[in-house]
Amino acid sequence: TGKLDHGPDGRLFPSGKKHCKGSGYLSPSSLVQAPPTTFGDLRLANGHSAQRRRVASGPPPSGLQDWLHTFQTWSGPERLLALDELIDRCETNQVKHVMQVIEPQFQRDFISLLPKELALYTLTFLTPKDLLMAAQTCRYWRILAEDNLLWREKCREEGISENVATSPVSPWKSSYIRQHRIESNWRRGDAREPMVLKGHDDHVITCLQFSGNLIVSGSDDNTLKVWSAVTGKCLRTLSGHSGGVWCSQMAVATVISGSTDRTLRVWDAESGECTHTLYGHASTVRCMHLHGNRVVSGSRDTTLRVWDVSTGRCEHVLTGHVAAVRCVQYDGRRVVSGGYDCMVKVWDPETEACLHTLQGHTNRVYSLQFDGVLVVSGSLDTSIRVWDANTGGCVQTLTGHQSLTSGMELRDNILVSGNADSTVRVWDVRTGQCLHTLQGPNKHGSAVTCLQFCRGLVLSSSDDGTVKLWDLRTGVWLRDVVALQSRGSGGVVWRIRASDTRLVCAAGSRNGTEETKLLVLDFDLEDSRQEAD
Repeated sequence: TGKLDHGPDGRLFPSGKKHCKGSGYLSPSSLVQAPPTTFGDLRLANGHSAQRRRVASGPPPSGLQDWLHTFQTWSGPERLLALDELIDRCETNQVKHVMQVIEPQFQRDFISLLPKELALYTLTFLTPKDLLMAAQTCRYWRILAEDNLLWREKCREEGISENVATSPVSPWKSSYIRQHRIESNWRRGDAREPMVLKGHDDHVITCLQFSGNLIVSGSDDNTLKVWSAVTGKCLRTLSGHSGGVWCSQMAVATVISGSTDRTLRVWDAESGECTHTLYGHASTVRCMHLHGNRVVSGSRDTTLRVWDVSTGRCEHVLTGHVAAVRCVQYDGRRVVSGGYDCMVKVWDPETEACLHTLQGHTNRVYSLQFDGVLVVSGSLDTSIRVWDANTGGCVQTLTGHQSLTSGMELRDNILVSGNADSTVRVWDVRTGQCLHTLQGPNKHGSAVTCLQFCRGLVLSSSDDGTVKLWDLRTGVWLRDVVALQSRGSGGVVWRIRASDTRLVCAAGSRNGTEETKLLVLDFDLEDSRQEAD
């Protein structure tokens, strides 16, 4: 394929001076000729005889030549007026005959007449769907429409930056089609049943992590289990805690867990080995956040601790809360914590100093998001507050929810919040505007338990036993991705985690109506078959 540069309008523009070869294509010199002046000239230019099929209706009418001569003496506008009047007086079959004579002369394969580079530039203006249709026109169009650099540009326009396809013809086209297939599977679903992973007996799955092809579930049965997302097999059970596991974090194959036994443990998910036990907290480890080689833990003992994961050493202790620490965020530079004392605090972990105490909530703080600039806190007081992390000032108070905001996701100034009032809301944190309330006839019937952002979609799980899929941009409900058989009668989806191609759900019940299990849905179906093979 020819090299493609960018033209003045930003689109791909061809460079190089090679033209298409072959008897089927005209060279630039053959295109320079006197333009046809009449339709008869046009037919001759197209290689057709001046004699066309005549209508078998007997001898020509008398006076035809005089009529034609008169027509030729008229000016262009006069001819157009005469043709309008003539068409109005024709019957339908007569107009159809005129179309059958005229239309073929204007149906030109102009793409095949262009130099290859110009033909490719022309095709950059087509949508991917139109390109796929153009490829079915003829063999030469197919060659052009599968140009790898052309599809690389289409992938760039769609934000597809990684080429993982192995197609020898057009890897970028294969990548585009794969991403389109995954998107379609997310939005419209598939008839296949999810893979079911049973474990933890009838206990509650309290935390869920998903990295690569490994899934790690933590439970109040004191253990964590490592599963294969490909085969669904339980690869190993991580045993060692003497109390229920309440929180966890994961990076590649390193897992950190926090428990009611007051310790954190660092595990190698590949081997199942516990590499470190982190002692220091005086009560349940309720939350944690991992960044790089450090994990920050929050406890019911009111403190936070900063640990080095590789050595197991406690580097810093952050004291200042006067009640249990319920949520924490850490970006490698600042720690943000929320507690049952209604406070949100911003810390410098190196100096152990509390830089700001963010006051405004009137009840327990249960959820946090922090992007390095803004802190967003969700509380049992039904409000969500947006704070400036540098000044400590409250910049927005988001009102509308009726109960506890249990989970939030913040990305590019768009916040999605899940609430015990059974709704999900989408906010612009810069303006404080509620863009969408995800509800209506298909809304959750009970408290929202977990949220995930994925591919311009919002996934929400609930105590009603469903996982629902919403369009982030429009706020429209798309479908129920998961609906437990016991939904509405005790079945609960506790946690969800999503990657670009998979969804993992932790489900069960507190009354025995649903077995504790993980559900794995794969939306890259072709890829999953290859992995299984």
